[in-house]
Amino acid sequence: MEITFESVSKQYKNKYALKNFTATLHEGVYGMLGENGAGKTTLINTFVGILRGDSGTIWVDGQDVRTLGKAFLSQIGYMPQYPIFYRDFTVKDFLLYMCALKDIPTREAQDRVLELLAMVNLIGAQDKKIGALSGGMRQRVGIVQAMLSDPKILILDEPTAGLDPSERIRFRNLISRFAQGRTILLATHIVSDVECIAREILLLKQGTLLMQGTPAALERNIEGKVWNVTVETEEAALLTDMYCISNMKQDGKHFILRIVEDGCPIKNAQPVHPNMEDVFLYYCKGEGHDTSYTI
Repeated sequence: MEITFESVSKQYKNKYALKNFTATLHEGVYGMLGENGAGKTTLINTFVGILRGDSGTIWVDGQDVRTLGKAFLSQIGYMPQYPIFYRDFTVKDFLLYMCALKDIPTREAQDRVLELLAMVNLIGAQDKKIGALSGGMRQRVGIVQAMLSDPKILILDEPTAGLDPSERIRFRNLISRFAQGRTILLATHIVSDVECIAREILLLKQGTLLMQGTPAALERNIEGKVWNVTVETEEAALLTDMYCISNMKQDGKHFILRIVEDGCPIKNAQPVHPNMEDVFLYYCKGEGHDTSYTI
């Protein structure tokens, strides 16, 4: 399956939420990375038909999604950023209800619900009311409902909100297992959610696609722009005000700073290999780095 976004734009009054977004996705996991307000949710809502773009076209295997109707929507599993649940339903009853809405046969639905609940470590909560669940547990219920119909396209908007570290790792492993034969678009502002599992990362800022490429390619693009330096406390405070610091670690009476900067920021600074957090900071936080790239 090939999904192509061609010059998709959405504007509210005088501000673009999405501006001339162009990208092509194939099978695999794609991480859509950007700060809150970067345009991630707007793009997703335009794709699934919740919003109508002001201009541009979205194609799936060469067909305009606006012409595909219900048959196309049945191939999508979608978890919104703020999923809404029926709080008085038990977990299992809610998921069986969602199966009915998705036209999944009753016998198949029972097996599918239990299989997915086991995969997200909620099998013991199947008879609990959703209103009694923690935020992280409700988030996992939202992930399950998106996966019920075994979709060809899975769209997850900030899916790890409220998950603790072990649940986040479980989620990443689950998505990797689920990716074969599917296109998965995972929107997040948390770098660790996507850097290890994404085939490619799409980096958004203020509604514009800055870059698209593999994590390794994006990291290579800022090679020579990330530095480690060990300094005393007073100098650390000064450098923090002057430069973009991706990490600061105290080491006895000194601080080890990781600085993202085009040129060597200070004598004795040593260049180090970039990671995706450095990439994110370089393009999304820094001033003067708004040039668009494709890798």
